[in-house]
Amino acid sequence: MTDSPTRRTILLAASAAGAAALTAGCGEYGGEGDSSASDASPGQELARTADIPVGGGTVFKDEKVVVTQPKKGEFKAFSNICTHARCPVAGVADGTINCTCHGSKFSIADGSATNPPATKPLPEKAITVQGDSIRLA
Repeated sequence: MTDSPTRRTILLAASAAGAAALTAGCGEYGGEGDSSASDASPGQELARTADIPVGGGTVFKDEKVVVTQPKKGEFKAFSNICTHARCPVAGVADGTINCTCHGSKFSIADGSATNPPATKPLPEKAITVQGDSIRLA
């Protein structure tokens, strides 16, 4: 007679596999707030000043940065990772940086959370503006 796995063994193995799958998914959308390192290099040009609309901004997905221009000639940069569930923000419209995962919105002027569920601001990123070039600092 061969030994076959018991029902209990099969259920325990299935539970462990399910838990491992859930844990693996948490890496992308982990906990609230952690600011991830930029994938861009210091000194790398992100955009020309004319490319960033006044009162708006542009998301640079590959560089993990959002550049905004709250007032004419004033440029700001923030992480593009939402502080609520770590989803990448989708865009900039109507004076806010918007995350479509759960509806969080952030100010283009200072990155502060203006619409929940996020409560923490987007971390600011250092940039320099030289002439008409916006670069990571």
